[in-house]
Amino acid sequence: MELTPGKLWGLRRMADDRGIFKMTAVDQRPPIKGPIAAHLGVDEAPWDQVAEFKTMLVETLQDQSTAMLLDPHYAIPHGIDRMSPTKGLIVTLEDSLFTETPEGRLSAEIDDWSVAKIKRMGGDAVKVLAWYRPDAGASVCRAQQDYVKKIGEDCARYDIPFLFELLVYPLAADAHQTTDYIEMQAKKSDHVLASVEEFARPDYGVDVFKLESPVNASDVDGSAEVQALFDEMGRLAGRPWVMLSAGAGKPEFRQVLDHAFKAGASGFLAGRAIWLDAFKSYPDWAAIRAGLEGDAADYMGDISALADAKAMNWATHPCYGEGGARFRPADAQFRHVYADFGGA
Repeated sequence: MELTPGKLWGLRRMADDRGIFKMTAVDQRPPIKGPIAAHLGVDEAPWDQVAEFKTMLVETLQDQSTAMLLDPHYAIPHGIDRMSPTKGLIVTLEDSLFTETPEGRLSAEIDDWSVAKIKRMGGDAVKVLAWYRPDAGASVCRAQQDYVKKIGEDCARYDIPFLFELLVYPLAADAHQTTDYIEMQAKKSDHVLASVEEFARPDYGVDVFKLESPVNASDVDGSAEVQALFDEMGRLAGRPWVMLSAGAGKPEFRQVLDHAFKAGASGFLAGRAIWLDAFKSYPDWAAIRAGLEGDAADYMGDISALADAKAMNWATHPCYGEGGARFRPADAQFRHVYADFGGA
């Protein structure tokens, strides 16, 4: 793989000076809106309360983050003024709502939002979550593949990194059926690995994978058998990758990270494992802030130290060949050969 200048710069902005990603997710919508609406006894959480919590996340967690993942609904319009310009800015593209069909889930972009707008506003990367089951209906699999491929093409056109999040989910006939954004219980490792293998194909244009554990977080036990699954996931990814938390508890996610870093992961992009415990104090905003500045910050420091000790520098990933990721062409030809938007 050879990175174009815009993608290279964006990836560098997202990592620390040792090439480690320590990224905090603030783009979650249902996991924040749901508890607020339930507490208030309303159908839709008030915009200002959701936005206030997201802004608090930016204020309290950015110091230990190399980059933050924000959404265009709440976090960007309300919280970006509080975010340091020294931090990488990742912007989400997918809608939190999806279409549930008998054959599987169909993803969609946020309305009136695009890769082009993310690039224009100064985003360093585009993040997209796609639900995927290799055993879903053939038409659903094709639709999800086409959805991701189109985003990859847009990211190539606008020369911005494509950070792709991949999650398996329960089909209608599965036990533990839920539409909540949580780790699927009793998921099959083969489904996770086959999904990674599919989207690692070059025609999808993925620059960094954001991956779930190949086994339930509660079953990550430090064993050689579990490590072998993480090793295979890293091999199939074939490019830099980070771990997501999917609502796992703090101890469980730390164990997941230990396996992942041994398998070559370059860091994490996590949200609820870091800040969910503090959010449980809602509507006591003072207690929420105290939790974020206390336990959440301490946990962020702990997993960041683990990443420092064990994670792989993304730019040294073997996919970039000898010498790793670097600017090309590093000579007087650059301005002549660098393509304009649209490939002109």
